[in-house]
Amino acid sequence: MVLAMGGVVLIVVIILLMLLLSLVVDIEKSVERLLDTAGIVASHTVNIPKLSLTPAVLNLIIEEAIIQDGYMNALTDGYTGAGESL
Repeated sequence: MVLAMGGVVLIVVIILLMLLLSLVVDIEKSVERLLDTAGIVASHTVNIPKLSLTPAVLNLIIEEAIIQDGYMNALTDGYTGAGESL
């Protein structure tokens, strides 16, 4: 009787160890995928600090647009199209 109970306990322990081993393998695979994904995310976010330069660049674009608008106004002052009069 004791040997039978010991055998059952041994079988249960073996099954639980196999389950634990399978869970460990699943965790290792998930960690590998997570590390791969972390590298990809890091490569995509490396340029985020460059965004701090955006306002200065936009100001330069606005200044140039104002200059170009002035040039266009100077070119079209006094221009009349066909059929138009001053």
